[in-house]
Amino acid sequence: MKIRTKQEYVESLRSQPVNIYFMGKKVKDRSTFPAFIPHINCAAKTYEMALMPEYEDLLTAKSHLTGKKINRFTHIHQSVDDLIKKVQMLRAVAHETASCFQRCVGFDALNALYITTFEMDEKYGTTYSARLRKYLERIQEENFMLVGGMTDVKGDRSKRPSQQADPDMYTRVVEKRADGVVVRGAKAHQTGAVNSHEIMIMPTQAMQEGDEAYAIVAAIPLDSKGITMIFGRQSNDERKTQGIDSGNPEFGMVGGEALVIFEDVFVPWDRVFMCGEIDFTGPLVERFATLHRQNYGGCKGGVSDVMIGAAALTAQYQGTLGASHIKDKLVEMLHLAETVYAGSVACSALGSKTKSGSYYPDPLMANCTKHNITRFIYEIARLAQDIGGGIMATLPADADLRSPEIGKYVEKYLKGVEGVSTETRMKALRLLENMTAGTALIESMHGAGSPQSQRIMYQRLGKLGEKMKMAKKIAEIAE
Repeated sequence: MKIRTKQEYVESLRSQPVNIYFMGKKVKDRSTFPAFIPHINCAAKTYEMALMPEYEDLLTAKSHLTGKKINRFTHIHQSVDDLIKKVQMLRAVAHETASCFQRCVGFDALNALYITTFEMDEKYGTTYSARLRKYLERIQEENFMLVGGMTDVKGDRSKRPSQQADPDMYTRVVEKRADGVVVRGAKAHQTGAVNSHEIMIMPTQAMQEGDEAYAIVAAIPLDSKGITMIFGRQSNDERKTQGIDSGNPEFGMVGGEALVIFEDVFVPWDRVFMCGEIDFTGPLVERFATLHRQNYGGCKGGVSDVMIGAAALTAQYQGTLGASHIKDKLVEMLHLAETVYAGSVACSALGSKTKSGSYYPDPLMANCTKHNITRFIYEIARLAQDIGGGIMATLPADADLRSPEIGKYVEKYLKGVEGVSTETRMKALRLLENMTAGTALIESMHGAGSPQSQRIMYQRLGKLGEKMKMAKKIAEIAE
């Protein structure tokens, strides 16, 4: 399986039968299932753009393992320039899709593992790093889509994994064999799972003594025996096939998340990259989080650009674009979008080389970037809704516009400025609604960790003691 084009990607999904359920019914062919098509189109854009000369520098890279040109979503960062290009790439793809293109989580998992497996081998004499390099070479050659599987269902969150009444609330190893391990549990909110080829399961938090069975990292093909996926609902997801009502007909909304269940799934040892090393679970989780939070000013900055454009179009179509208060709101939206993008660029520019040889963004700045996303995107959306007006919430359906009986009324009474059709105005309004009134904002809040997780990192990384010493020095306060 070597994937280069959209067609090859879609065919690869068709040729890998997986066990998926949507609203209680089993999906026969995920490559043609209507609810999945927008998410498939989003991911396919990462393949298409890599073949375009104008995006080659951003969407491709040179493998440090083989020297071959590869898709950047399979690359291990080799410089600060790589970190910055990653962010630029995410913004560029977001401009094309205005949605989640789903390959970031697997991308960040590989980079976090590259650093951590090196250190595990250094301390314990294991061979995880060599296994990962071999796996990386295959990913880079075949260019398949890997979903990063970190979030467990967690059960009673006041208890540790090994303290749960039901031990399957965190994904765990239930058996070790000479040839591999058997895992059981589930991963929740898995972005792009239904249109990926493999999943990299990882611990969701730092483990302690007694939690060894939960310290598992492994790459698992999604067609493995024992895996079931249940596709999650999204706001207004029934509109995906309803013309104008979809808002973003080709690319949909967010990333098509799923609950992925593992019922005694066997994984051979060459696909296992951590097994019981509880002291490395915390560093792995922190590195993955940093790498993933680095992204958000890129992808969400790009999505914000489209949101701002949709708000401006809506204002233009209803004749308010020239109003001073509309201009002021658009300027504020532009400021916020560039601010979150600046955060991603900054944490990348301040990145540093690790012992493994790969590069890693500044963790404090990366957390600041994601924390700003949880606030600024909501403000951008609020201003966009203000500009769009109440009609966003009460707009008649596409079917009403097409109706022989009542279509003429929709056409007549929902028209805006001269020269712009009612249908055109409705398209802009629906896109604005799609981007500001549902699942997309929830993902901005909780994707890559909720706001509290970033505030915890501020406490750990903010060097408050050093800042107090600075103040004492300036105030001439003796120790």
